[in-house]
Amino acid sequence: MFTIRRLTYKGVLKKLFSFRNRYLLYIQPISGPSLAGSVHSVVGRRMFPHQRIIRSRRTYNRWVADETMEDYALRFTPAAARRWSPLSVANTAFGGVSFLALEMIGGIVFLKYGFPNACLALLLGVVLIFLLSLPISYYSSRFGIDLDLLTRGAGFGYIGSTLTSLIYASFTFIFFAIEGAILSDILKMCLGIPLWLGYIFSALVIIPIVAKGFTLISRFQRWTVAPWLILQLLPFLVIAWKHPAPVTNWMHYAGYHELPVLELAGIGGALSIIFSVITQIGEQADFLRFLPLPQQPRQKWTWWAVLLVCGAGWIFPGGLKILAGMFLAWIAIIHGVQPTEAQQPTTMYLLAFQQVTSIHGFAFALAIIFIVLSQLKINITNAYAGSIAWSNFFSRMTHSHPGRIVWVIFNVGLGLLLMEMDVYSTIVHMLFLHSTIAASWIGALTSDLIINKPLGFSPKGIEFRRAYLYDINPVGMGSMTGGLTYSRSKLHRGIW
Repeated sequence: MFTIRRLTYKGVLKKLFSFRNRYLLYIQPISGPSLAGSVHSVVGRRMFPHQRIIRSRRTYNRWVADETMEDYALRFTPAAARRWSPLSVANTAFGGVSFLALEMIGGIVFLKYGFPNACLALLLGVVLIFLLSLPISYYSSRFGIDLDLLTRGAGFGYIGSTLTSLIYASFTFIFFAIEGAILSDILKMCLGIPLWLGYIFSALVIIPIVAKGFTLISRFQRWTVAPWLILQLLPFLVIAWKHPAPVTNWMHYAGYHELPVLELAGIGGALSIIFSVITQIGEQADFLRFLPLPQQPRQKWTWWAVLLVCGAGWIFPGGLKILAGMFLAWIAIIHGVQPTEAQQPTTMYLLAFQQVTSIHGFAFALAIIFIVLSQLKINITNAYAGSIAWSNFFSRMTHSHPGRIVWVIFNVGLGLLLMEMDVYSTIVHMLFLHSTIAASWIGALTSDLIINKPLGFSPKGIEFRRAYLYDINPVGMGSMTGGLTYSRSKLHRGIW
């Protein structure tokens, strides 16, 4: 005879196959007669020994489980998660255009190569970056995937995309450091805050905003877009109204090396520096994956408008900011500023806002507000994109994922380290190196999307599941390696 303790007869099978209540049923003898000479009972006992979970691990587990903090860092964004309006997604993605490194790049190429060479290089760069970025914008928005998953399924393979995640992550913390250094400069110049303290402040203030992912980032970008846009346009409108002469004179500047007009080496060198921002499309894609798919025919127009303006089209307002940097560098030169200082955005906008008002304190206040807004808007984007890139990189390298917030702190820490190492001192060489690597990667990626997929050489969709991929796909990796080898050989030969 058998008796069941703790479990009713109807609940035995349910408990046997339950994963939450880990019980094994087994037979133990009890007193009394039975057919086998003993009486047994079925009692419950835990399958595994009790596991002690410390408090930090529980917090750690909640981080990974909280999709508001994770933001689908390791997988595609499902349709249910695309709950924001197209306008909200567009406004969040547009915040990536606010980085002042664009003005700095404009100042560098203008002072180094002169206006004619720099302007032609800018025109070529804008067209090429737009054309290379458009397929990436489309596929990211269409399939709800970030740049890592897109690269994985577009010719690079599961392990191959790990290398590109590292390239992308380096872009985010390099430009995080540049933007943080700009903010620290204005804090030192206007408020007397030491650089080292300014670096720490500009890094730590980003973390609370980025921790909550797209939810809080979209709110912050919505709150700051109007004052930032007004302050961005104000000095140029005032200068064009009050002082129209510099608007025409700056076009004849030949650079401090006095290069000939439209020299090939000058155009190529300027284009190489400008092309370093091509990886910005990855940050745009990180936000565009939340763009809801159109459900009605009239919604397609809105979807395409957001895709074109805030996806690949980011380079058009970005190109205008590079052009603005050329103009502001010229303003600094005619005011007697040395070229090394004239290319700094802090110097540029202090002089620009002094054209707006003759009250120095008010001009300083406007410059501080504008630069702080710009740096916060772009560095929350850099930190967010970097956390996703590092999540993908380390999840494949270590086969574990502590949570996106951990990699937010890691990425911010790397940016802070670069600030302390004086990122300005090697900025040109760093941009040259990153430009060649990023152009080879994005070029190979886009080639797969616009050539291999339409011709049927690769699946029409984006297949990013590991079981269906090569670890290292020679198509994408080979193309990127070939482009990188060729560009580096030309650079070493001194063509650019």
